[in-house]
Amino acid sequence: MRFLFFYLFSCVASIGISQREYLNYSNVNGVHTISVSDGEYKIRFLNRGAVETAFIAQGLANEPSHAVVDNSVFREVEVKNLPDKIELASDFMRVVVKTKPFGIAYYKGNQLLTEELTAKKSENEVQIKLSLNAQEFLMGGGSRVLGMNRRGNLLQLYNRAHYGYETRSELMNFCIPLYVSSDLYGVHFDNTWVGSLDLDSKKQNATTFTAEGGSVRYQVFAAENWKGLLKNYTQITGRQPLPPRYALGNFSSRFGYHSQKEAEKTIAAFEKENIPVDAIIFDLYWFGNAIKGTMGNLEVLRDSFPEFEKMIADFSKKGIQTILITEPFILNSSSKWSEAVEKGILATDSSGKPAVYEFYFGTTGLIDLDKPKARNWFWEVYDRYIKLGVTGWWGDLGEPEVHPKWVQHASGPAHKVHNVYGHQWAALLAEKYAEYYPNTRPFLLMRAGYSGSQRLGMIPWSGDVNRTWGGLKAQPEIALQMGLQGLGYMHSDLGGFAGANLDDELYVRWLQYGVFQPIYRPHAQEEVPSEPVFRSEQAKKLARKAILERYQLLPYNYTLAFENNQHGTPLMRPLFFEEPENLSLYGNAEGYLWGDDFLVYPVTDAKLQEKTVYFPKGSRWIDYYNPTKVYEGGQTLAVKMAEEHIPVFVRSGSVIPNSADLNAGNARMENITLNYYYDKNSATQSTVYFDDGVTAKAYEKGAFELWTITGKQGENSLVLKSEKGQAFEAIRRTVTLKIQGAPASLKNIQINGKKVKNSAKTEAEIPTFSFEISSGQVIQIEFKP
Repeated sequence: MRFLFFYLFSCVASIGISQREYLNYSNVNGVHTISVSDGEYKIRFLNRGAVETAFIAQGLANEPSHAVVDNSVFREVEVKNLPDKIELASDFMRVVVKTKPFGIAYYKGNQLLTEELTAKKSENEVQIKLSLNAQEFLMGGGSRVLGMNRRGNLLQLYNRAHYGYETRSELMNFCIPLYVSSDLYGVHFDNTWVGSLDLDSKKQNATTFTAEGGSVRYQVFAAENWKGLLKNYTQITGRQPLPPRYALGNFSSRFGYHSQKEAEKTIAAFEKENIPVDAIIFDLYWFGNAIKGTMGNLEVLRDSFPEFEKMIADFSKKGIQTILITEPFILNSSSKWSEAVEKGILATDSSGKPAVYEFYFGTTGLIDLDKPKARNWFWEVYDRYIKLGVTGWWGDLGEPEVHPKWVQHASGPAHKVHNVYGHQWAALLAEKYAEYYPNTRPFLLMRAGYSGSQRLGMIPWSGDVNRTWGGLKAQPEIALQMGLQGLGYMHSDLGGFAGANLDDELYVRWLQYGVFQPIYRPHAQEEVPSEPVFRSEQAKKLARKAILERYQLLPYNYTLAFENNQHGTPLMRPLFFEEPENLSLYGNAEGYLWGDDFLVYPVTDAKLQEKTVYFPKGSRWIDYYNPTKVYEGGQTLAVKMAEEHIPVFVRSGSVIPNSADLNAGNARMENITLNYYYDKNSATQSTVYFDDGVTAKAYEKGAFELWTITGKQGENSLVLKSEKGQAFEAIRRTVTLKIQGAPASLKNIQINGKKVKNSAKTEAEIPTFSFEISSGQVIQIEFKP
């Protein structure tokens, strides 16, 4: 009888969409139910530009979503129940349900985005198939190295580490069941199970999502531009909270610091070389004296770190935060094994006993994060060290690195849990911090995650990249792709991780790229130092220059973090953000935008003499390191290389804020330099965001100051307006305004009608003016001949 039920279910639930018979339609509180012969569809608008569709086979229920946090129903939808179709339309998107033959299509206005070709569920498989047009380019599917246009690839959905990857990696640590299209829409398949995402590998103008189980549910979202698309997606799946501001500073990190003495010696070397550092990260030697056999101890190894608490406190007094690695594996040789078994916190086998298996580090069990008692146990470990002053966590091996299919979790089998395990781990930390430390922003460095992990504060990195030019070449693509999928802080181990390759040119170019990407964290296997203080004199000199540039840009970078928090806009942006209609840019990861105002071209080849640069049209671009060089947009040119920096250009009319603070976490930013890249024919629209750098939800609590700097095209003036949140303690800042590219006729400025003297001593120097601004003040700046 049981066999017969599954056979019948498999037959019924696998009916193709065109074979379905439409039965009836109903609308209850904005949820549109389409009853069909083998189940029902639930369609709801999430907002004017996003629609969720779920197919529920007869007698079955879908699983809760781990990705979608916006459970609201958008009700400003016009319904037309016609004889041959049902139309559901907001003022931006339309869903058309044909009644015979049955079909569902999604439109942006009158533009067809996609049609559902298949939506079915059998005993062992979920499948959703959607149409494509012949011209569109596709991005997404998580973190991989395949080229920017991923159409034509069949992507396995199974989080897995790829040690030592370079210019191609088909499977990595973040497998996200999502694609976004050059037609400015995206589709997210809301299902955590192991499966695949076929981005038209068979050239049938179709995408196909398959999974071993779970829900038949997906969200289609669209917008008028790329920023709008990311805003829409992150409204659905949640936005990244602001990280602690120290996260934008320089990190000291390696695999790994074996002792307190070694860590203190390293920080002393940074101080001696006058290279700023905001945090130090401890790999697994903080709890064990060997790579193998100690994972899961999670107790300070006192032989190596005799005054661990004092070390943390001493670093903190210097403005240096302490970050510890943890892993979700408890080895049977660790000091916590008996406790873990006794308290029942581990995943199990089919008999209910702890699941035990081998992997590189030893014989292990895995913490089952589906169990409340396991979550509480793990949190108690974290809380103990938070109370000692640890401010950040490195969650490693969270794919999980080894996770046999036979392992059982409280919520189901390993293949249901695997892709969302790292996400659940980050959720544990985010939720517990919110409960016990509601005013604190944790730093959560994680190697694996899922759709929506950004809302948990996850800072992802690109895994164990090879320490080669090929490894560097892969990084812009990975970061840009992940930014398009909501995870705007994807970054790499600067300098590369895997292998003992001592190549100072590669190291320096990687660190120069690091200035204009989200997290500045050199890290590597210890055979070749990752820290600049232990490199050659020339490498150290060039690395110091890059790191100081990074600190100089702190106000700009922190404002990018704020923009990401408010709107979901990635910090690194593909060139097609500027020209979405220019299809040639969809395959380009050679250059990118850092925020709106910087055009960046990393150097990813050895001994390169010149770099081919495309300057996006619509703007003039000024050489960041030599502002006398100006390039018109819309052209491709060869730019000569310099050892001291990579090619970077600034959009004309922009205002780039700088600071002299050399500690990101403790920066007061009382002295701000505004570099105005003068262009009378360009409009100016810039912002600068300030808060204390540590308080969670500072903006929502009114504990912020926000500058807006505007200038109309054709006018010789700027307006600097300071908005102060009601909980922000007013501050008076000194502003130094430097006018890059100012015409020779510009001699003076007026601040609120009063003349301000140019402090430049010669006509060859950049015109420079100083004034003060208080929180909440408005400053009118007029340029005078």
